[in-house]
Amino acid sequence: MMTGKSLSERIGDLGHRLAIEAHAAWLAARDPRVPWLARVLAIAVAAYALSPIDLIPDFIPVLGWLDDLIIVPLGLLAVRRLIWAELHAAAETASERPSSRTGMAFILLLWAGLLYIVYWSVRTSPWH
Repeated sequence: MMTGKSLSERIGDLGHRLAIEAHAAWLAARDPRVPWLARVLAIAVAAYALSPIDLIPDFIPVLGWLDDLIIVPLGLLAVRRLIWAELHAAAETASERPSSRTGMAFILLLWAGLLYIVYWSVRTSPWH
């Protein structure tokens, strides 16, 4: 929680964080690994967030800030979810790959060796 900051400072901090998120969306839109729908939405959100012209001008009390405080965060959330869905699908596909029995045997032998070293060091310890 941000204590000791005025409302205008907190709004300024939020605006700064949203500008960083919008720039991240712009970078994601330029990454060829990002799905096309997320790229298109990221471009739209970043362009809107970084544009000096708003849907509702900021000089209109309350309503002027609502578009920035609702449209931009919702758009950024949608971009994140679209990218996450793609990564989640890739992780799911990767989890279906066959496991390595050789790798499992190697790790088990490594653990057995480490346990033997610990056992041996306890048995040969002068305090035992």
